[in-house]
Amino acid sequence: MTAPANNADLRDKEKQAAARAAVQLVEAGNIVGLGSGSTAAYAVRFLADRVREGLKIVGIPTSKQTKHLAEQLGIPLATVDEHREIDIDIDGADEIDPQLSLIKGGGGAFLREKIIASVSRRFIVIGDSAKQVKRLGKFPLPVEVVPFAQSLIKHRIEGLGAKVSLRTYAYGNPYLTDEGHHILDCTFGEIANPPALAAELRCIPGVLEHGLFIGMAEMALIGKDGEVVQLRR
Repeated sequence: MTAPANNADLRDKEKQAAARAAVQLVEAGNIVGLGSGSTAAYAVRFLADRVREGLKIVGIPTSKQTKHLAEQLGIPLATVDEHREIDIDIDGADEIDPQLSLIKGGGGAFLREKIIASVSRRFIVIGDSAKQVKRLGKFPLPVEVVPFAQSLIKHRIEGLGAKVSLRTYAYGNPYLTDEGHHILDCTFGEIANPPALAAELRCIPGVLEHGLFIGMAEMALIGKDGEVVQLRR
C-alpha cells in the first residue's frame, strides 16, 4: 500500500526539480507567463522566492487560480492588454512527445495558456518523467466548447474516432472554464497525426480551443532520475 505514495512523492520531486530549473532561465526585467496546474504552481512559488531576493519581473497569469497564488506570494502582475509580447512563459503539460508537441488542459486553463504561449518569445514546458511519451493520446484531449453547441460538437468529435465525455464537477454540474465555457474530454488513443487532428477540431463550429500545442514549445525540462533532462525541438 505504500508504493503509490512513494511513486507520488517521486513525481512531486521531479516536478519541483523541473520547475526550479525553468525559473533559473528568467532574467531581470522579464515579462513572465505564469502557467497553471500543479507543476506550474511550483514554478510560481520558486519565482516568488527569486522576487523576494530582489529579481525585478512582471508576471502574467494564465488562470484565476494562478493569479490568486501569485498575488499571495507577492509577484507583481499585469495583463496581456498591458504587455502584448512576453519574454518567457513557463507552464506544465499532461503529455510531451519527442517533437515537443503537447497535450495540455487537465486543469482546464488551456485556452488562456495557449494565448500566452502564442505571444511568448520563449515557451518552456516543464514536467515529471511520466509526462514524457512516445506518442500523444493516452491522456484525454480537452476541447473547450460553447455550451449551446456541446451535444453537436460531441457528435462530430465522436465521428473522428474519440470517446467523448463532458467534464463535470464532483457534484455533477458541468465544469466551467474561466471564460464560462464547457470542456469535452476526448480519448482518441494514440494520435497518429496531431497537426491534422488539430486542424479538424478547429473547423468544427463552436469549438473555441483544444489542448494540442504543436510547434510552440522551445524546450522541455523534465525531472527524471534525480536530474533534469533538457529536450529541444
